[in-house]
Amino acid sequence: MSNLHGSILVVEDDPHDAFFLKRALHKVRQDLPLQFVTDGEQALNYLNGQLQYSDRGAYPLPVTIFLDLKLPYFSGFQILEHIKGKPDLASISVFVLTSSPEERDRQRALELGAKAYLVKPATPEMLRNVLGFQLAAPHS
Repeated sequence: MSNLHGSILVVEDDPHDAFFLKRALHKVRQDLPLQFVTDGEQALNYLNGQLQYSDRGAYPLPVTIFLDLKLPYFSGFQILEHIKGKPDLASISVFVLTSSPEERDRQRALELGAKAYLVKPATPEMLRNVLGFQLAAPHS
């Protein structure tokens, strides 16, 4: 996919980290459609279109996810395993954005299908590097 045609889902329980990621993403491209959830249970409900996320018009299936690993209820690893196990979610690009610099966490995330493993804080340059090909300007 050469253009970003859907939303970005940010799975982040820390409101400060979510705020700074939103700012950094908007510095990359102002019109990025962002959705936010604050824990692993909300993330799974969102991805499965369940409960308050059942309206795909309001909560479209994301094309990209920024995923924290350390979340309440379900970890980022459990969410990655869920995505990997569901064919209808397999095309989503997942970028882990976490505070953990641990090599074993990086290795496991990549083995579970993450496209990149980023250590917080996110910078616009870091986001441009990992999202570059997906962030072409929309066609008029």
